[in-house]
Amino acid sequence: MTIRKGVATAIAVFIIDQLVKYWIVGPFALEAKGSVYIVDIFNLTWVENRGISLGLLSADTDLGRWLLVAGTAIIAGVVGWMMTRPGEEGDRLGFAMILGGALGNIVDRVRFGYVVDYADLHFGEFRPFYVFNIADAAISLGVAYLLIRAFWPRREQETSNA
Repeated sequence: MTIRKGVATAIAVFIIDQLVKYWIVGPFALEAKGSVYIVDIFNLTWVENRGISLGLLSADTDLGRWLLVAGTAIIAGVVGWMMTRPGEEGDRLGFAMILGGALGNIVDRVRFGYVVDYADLHFGEFRPFYVFNIADAAISLGVAYLLIRAFWPRREQETSNA
């Protein structure tokens, strides 16, 4: 994947995430509804995530909020830089998904003071994930992609180009 395609992918993830959140917060007004049944295994559920993944490091103060914004921005900057390095063509998709998702969640935290989560996947009472959003899914898929690539045997041509 070229750098241009990686940047386009990150931008696409960011825009899709923000458009869905706009609909969830605005026209659909999920906050007022709390939770909406969609199908047996999926609801839309309003959650204000003031922490990072899995609700860890909750930032309940303005200082905590801005520290999370700064920390996430630094990580997004490092991921963006890694995406542009020569020899990273195969990993750019993962970096792009992480970058787009991180930027989407940063914008939420700056605008609202929390990240808007709404996707509630469950199987009866069993919930394999916390309530999440498109940005979270993109970050998770990007990390999974990079982990698979890290442990998957590389083709000879790919390793000789690095």
